[in-house]
Amino acid sequence: MQDLSPRPGDLEPIETASLDELRALQTERLRWSVRHAYDHVPHYRASFDAAGVHPDDVRELADLAKLPFTAKADLRANYPFGMFAVPREEVVRVHASSGTTGKPTVVGYTADDVDTWATVMARSIRAAGGRTGMMLHNAYGYGLFTGGLGAHYGAEKLGCTVVPVSGGMTERQVQLICDFEPDIIMVTPSYMLSVVDEMERQGIDPRQTSLKVGIFGAEPWTNDMRREMEQRLDMHAVDIYGLSEVIGPGVANECVETKDGLHIWEDHFYPEVIDPITGEVLPDGEEGELVFTSLTKQAMPVVRYRTRDLTRLLPGTARTMRRMEKITGRTDDMIILRGVNLFPTQIEELILSLPALSPHFQCVLDRDGTLDAMTVLVERRESASDDDGRVAGLALRERVKATIGVSVGVEVVPPETVERSVGKMKRIVDRRPTR
Repeated sequence: MQDLSPRPGDLEPIETASLDELRALQTERLRWSVRHAYDHVPHYRASFDAAGVHPDDVRELADLAKLPFTAKADLRANYPFGMFAVPREEVVRVHASSGTTGKPTVVGYTADDVDTWATVMARSIRAAGGRTGMMLHNAYGYGLFTGGLGAHYGAEKLGCTVVPVSGGMTERQVQLICDFEPDIIMVTPSYMLSVVDEMERQGIDPRQTSLKVGIFGAEPWTNDMRREMEQRLDMHAVDIYGLSEVIGPGVANECVETKDGLHIWEDHFYPEVIDPITGEVLPDGEEGELVFTSLTKQAMPVVRYRTRDLTRLLPGTARTMRRMEKITGRTDDMIILRGVNLFPTQIEELILSLPALSPHFQCVLDRDGTLDAMTVLVERRESASDDDGRVAGLALRERVKATIGVSVGVEVVPPETVERSVGKMKRIVDRRPTR
């Protein structure tokens, strides 16, 4: 793979500033953001008052722990525009979640917010190895989902040539990659697998394409998946993190020269990790739930927003700003099976340790009498025989029992059997009765 380490002068000064400089900037911006939220968002004024705290109580970064959390339910309760801190007429862009579990969560941006978003996205693409003049194939979905337009604006700000393909039409994705010869692709990791499978179906060697970097996000994925991608495509596979409520993609990104966790752009987003049960702030290095406070957002500031993502904070390496480990799962994606906690990413790691099995899988939950049961539905690889798949399925069942401590069923199915997704992969299929 090509060396895409940054050259002197590539980085913004804040990316390599001293910790003292960074903390001073964060403190100044935090005071402004908390005051802005309190003065202009009725929800924050009410929640602060109910907790007996005031923006004047926030004098240093540690004081953030005095403030109440914000949850997705708060955003839904203030649907559609109740969380905005500026008049609706000053909002130049609105995005929203799909709302599959209730009302969608709506987010808004001023013109300055859109520019900030483009800036952190350009920084993220550059950290991943993108450079001015490169061509970027954007297969994230456009529309109310923040992925497509977030990547698009950031790539343009960096000076890339953007191919706004969006999701779906997998055969056309392959054709455009072959014909346009892009350097970078941005897409969910599960859909990238579908694109690679389509290349191979057409007799195209994925390792011979022009792609140098894949920037993958919007769903948890493992380092084993990284190795799978890099081996099959001969390119760098780099992780990006974001969520609509905080700004969209571009909150944090891995640096291509280290690939050792995602550097959080702390000059705009202040992170905490908390115990998901007690809400206690945990020291750096301990795993818990990731919480963000925006430092520069105008239209919709968020104060201590609970992401439900599980990770740990680590010191900076390639950049001054702290890193977060790859997301291991979400508190709302955790499966509790007969008293044992497990995440789909744990299953993915075990599947990818068996050469006969492909990364296309789902965890299917059923109820057997009064007990919950789970079956891992997983495809065998094209190169594997039915017997190979059967043996690998038995091995997977044993490895789940040995490493996670719970018994599951395993069903190995032929290639192209598990449902494909052009966006976030549906890893959990819950067939249990609701009553």
